Amino acid sequence: MASQGIANNQAVVDAYLDYLWAEKGLSDNTLSSYRRDLQAFTLWLGERNLNIADAATEDIQAYLASRLQKKISARSSARFLSCLRGLYRYMIGRAMLATSPTELIDNPKLGRSLPKSISEHDVEQLLAAPEGKDTLVLRDKAMLELLYASGLRVSELVSLSMDQINLRQGVVRVTGKGNKERLVPMGQEAEQALRVFLSQARTELLKGALSDVVFPSSRGSVMTRQTFWHRIKHWANCAGISAQLSPHTLRHAFATHLLNHGADLRAVQMLLGHSSVSTTQIYTHIAQERLKNLHAQHHPRG
Repeated sequence: MASQGIANNQAVVDAYLDYLWAEKGLSDNTLSSYRRDLQAFTLWLGERNLNIADAATEDIQAYLASRLQKKISARSSARFLSCLRGLYRYMIGRAMLATSPTELIDNPKLGRSLPKSISEHDVEQLLAAPEGKDTLVLRDKAMLELLYASGLRVSELVSLSMDQINLRQGVVRVTGKGNKERLVPMGQEAEQALRVFLSQARTELLKGALSDVVFPSSRGSVMTRQTFWHRIKHWANCAGISAQLSPHTLRHAFATHLLNHGADLRAVQMLLGHSSVSTTQIYTHIAQERLKNLHAQHHPRG
């Protein structure tokens, strides 16, 4: 009975994810997160011989409580609950049930977490770390320069194809979340590093393979986000940077440093590819914190 329930639940989840992919244009990363969340929930339901359509509000609350006991973050549970609400809306729209058991469940309370950034000095040290003519050095330097100059998401960077870059105009065309396109300037330093890499190292990395990926891995294929993360940490160690760097650190630094130098919030929103300016506003808090620290450090009555 439990295995039948799990199979039924999985069929509903698969249909819902197919719908999100076809109709909503969600990114592969978002869909993967939703799939993991819903598979864990359906497994929990199946162990109790429950189908998704039969789950009551109390069942979902019990599942959320079990996540809390496992010390799963409130932010992760909020993402799961949002996904689950969407699933039940999908089922209601297809007459699979009449009401959603999530209607009376409140979202987990989230603290406001500021994205981690690094100082402009540390960025300069990081960008200066890759030195030499080795193919991987030239590739990594071009990737770091472009990431900081354009504020791309790491997934956008590693998946860049040759037709997305225009060195003559100095711009990169990016397809971001929701399949929304944006044009982002790359700046002179990134443009120069990219020209050097393309002319001196890319062909060698491809090892004869026919590919339009801009930044191949050492095996000549598309680089994973995890691989690039390890490359960032490698160069951070070479530069003597002690701060913990995540794959998003340079994107955060891009936004924060622009605002520190007086950039318009709406312009930064467009460059980052945020659908709402409220998402971008979190970077203004970082800039304000920096000003407070500078005031406390240097003002005679700070």
